[in-house]
Amino acid sequence: MFQGAHTAIVTPFNTDGSVDYGKYRELIEFQIENGIDGIVPVGTTGESPTLNSAEHMKVIEETLAAVHGRVLVIAGTGANSTSEAIELTTLAKALGVDATLQVTPYYNKPNQEGLYRHFSAVADLGLPVVLYNVPGRSACEIAIETVARLAAHPSIVAVKEAGGKVERVKQTLNVCDIEVLSGDDALALPMMRDGALGVISVASNVVPNVVASLIHTALKGEWDAAQLLHDQYLNLFSGMFADTNPIPVKAALAMMGKIEEVYRLPLCEMSPEKRDALREILAGHGLI
Repeated sequence: MFQGAHTAIVTPFNTDGSVDYGKYRELIEFQIENGIDGIVPVGTTGESPTLNSAEHMKVIEETLAAVHGRVLVIAGTGANSTSEAIELTTLAKALGVDATLQVTPYYNKPNQEGLYRHFSAVADLGLPVVLYNVPGRSACEIAIETVARLAAHPSIVAVKEAGGKVERVKQTLNVCDIEVLSGDDALALPMMRDGALGVISVASNVVPNVVASLIHTALKGEWDAAQLLHDQYLNLFSGMFADTNPIPVKAALAMMGKIEEVYRLPLCEMSPEKRDALREILAGHGLI
């Protein structure tokens, strides 16, 4: 279901800090025109922690309207409160999303049994669930054994691996039947060599055609061609994480003239030194 290249899309803001839905629709069209297989709104890259509930659902609604059934919509509706995750997911399901991305609950740091019960409760709603393992953000990891337990649920169908461990792909596939997606552009190809089926990408906000081509080439088993693309754009993939995501990717899109560079606190602009380095990378790829 989730094979391919999916964009963890940014949420653009107007200069007054409000959501710029016009630019947002333009970004989605840019993604689809360049071969992306899915849009993932209001995830980490979409600055979901600083959107209120009404904005959160409005962004999902605007995504569905802009996509109009052309690609998958995997809505970020996770939370560190199970009741809130259920509420957001129920609303998103009613809007008609294809699946939900469920982040590991953050800050309260549940144990593995708590994670199992949390994700299972959300999955009981019947919407396809993509688990989101991101220990760098959530302070806890979904153990392989817990992924295996969760994979037995008919609605838990995939896991986004964003912990920086390529070995988790084979470890997961050895113990359960679940789709694995890379959550890191720089590790997408190594993970696919081990059995992952694609990526939920940050860099595709900037170069959707490149990421789509890389993933589709790898899916066809053309590993040498995929490796060439990977090597050519590795500095860009890494550059997207030169500061806290989504600061670099929004800065890059602003340099490209696609959005205003506006964040909501506590996120703010990167340092001049990091900005200059990012500008050099973009210029080197002919993006600005």
